Amino acid sequence: MRGPTGVPADRAAVAAAHRDHWAAVLAATAGAVRDLDLAEDATAEAFAQALEQWARDGVPERPGAWLTVTARRRALDARRREQTLRRKLPLLLWDTGGGADGGAADGATSDGDPRVVDESEVVVRDERLRLLFLCAHPALAPESRVALVLRLVLGLSTEEIAAVFLVPAPTMAARLTRAKRRIALSGIPCRVPEPEELPGRLTAVLDAISLVLAAGHTAPAGERHDRPDLVGEAVRLLELLKHLLPGQGEVHGLLAQALLVQARAGTRADAAGLPVPLDAQDRTRWDRSAVDRADELVLDALRGGHRGPYLLQGAIAAARCVPDRAEDVDWDEVVELYDHLLRHWPGPMVQLNRLVARARRGDEPALLLAELDPVAETLADYRPFHVARADLLRAAGREQEAAAATQEALRCPGNAAEDALLRRGAGPSPLP
Repeated sequence: MRGPTGVPADRAAVAAAHRDHWAAVLAATAGAVRDLDLAEDATAEAFAQALEQWARDGVPERPGAWLTVTARRRALDARRREQTLRRKLPLLLWDTGGGADGGAADGATSDGDPRVVDESEVVVRDERLRLLFLCAHPALAPESRVALVLRLVLGLSTEEIAAVFLVPAPTMAARLTRAKRRIALSGIPCRVPEPEELPGRLTAVLDAISLVLAAGHTAPAGERHDRPDLVGEAVRLLELLKHLLPGQGEVHGLLAQALLVQARAGTRADAAGLPVPLDAQDRTRWDRSAVDRADELVLDALRGGHRGPYLLQGAIAAARCVPDRAEDVDWDEVVELYDHLLRHWPGPMVQLNRLVARARRGDEPALLLAELDPVAETLADYRPFHVARADLLRAAGREQEAAAATQEALRCPGNAAEDALLRRGAGPSPLP
């Protein structure tokens, strides 16, 4: 039997289960054996077994419970065969709420844990949140957080994650191993933070997801200008986080940004694959339902009194995308929003984006060029800085200096599509 897309129903069910249950199955399995590597292997084996068994016996009524029971049995059986349960130090401090140890005791079966057969919203929420906060713990390096989120929460393969970071698969495998070893040696607990801890910890999670979104918005290298697949993964993570932690204004803000990038997917590059600035994109081809939802997310959070940096960035993106015509963007509003953002993030990149917004508003190019000088050294290797400087120099009639600034932009890291645009005498918009 095939589904509406022509994919066999059992395979479609496994794919849906991977999307919906991977993180919860992995979390429950790791809680039993307190070993991320073993839990990952057992979870992957459970999904592989599902491909065979569901095709033969049909899709179970509760796929998540079936997968969790299967994965945990495999993990516990492997532990017993290796006879390492008592010799090996626990690698995770997994707070299951079931006593000091947490996890399963030696000789226990996975069926004995009520979390295994309970697919209620509360149980699934708790398991996913534990894993997400574990992967984005501040004790881990930022690039390790992103890699772990992609691997453990989204279930991407090592090869897929290596492609995101533009490194060989063995390099990424070693990076993931080091990150998991650091979790073990540091004794990082796998739990949802207490309410008083949540703001700081949630920021670490959002920072990791924002890096995924940034790599999807503008590929750091390679032939393509963007990576729509990564934008989609960022949206998926943020939808999950919004569902699991309702009422968080910062989640709303970053989700709004991701939805607005996704809404413009078909217009962000021309037929030759070269980037098209936002204000030159064909707005009639945008996904207006996504734009409207992003705007509503921002407005809801602002009405609720939230004013965090990710929400302000979402408000800036909405202010630029909601109008039906680029010429209707209220640049005074955008500059004012950047003023508020600078109070949270008084860094050079926010200062640069504010200057670009002022240029769009019509401020004097010579004045803006003078204000670029204080951030020039800090952003010397940042391509959008040189693109913005070239634009301002060109607007001031200083063509030779503009050409030199364009050459500086070409010397900075970037993707091949941007290189081609710069060689034509233009450049991608510095604004995100």
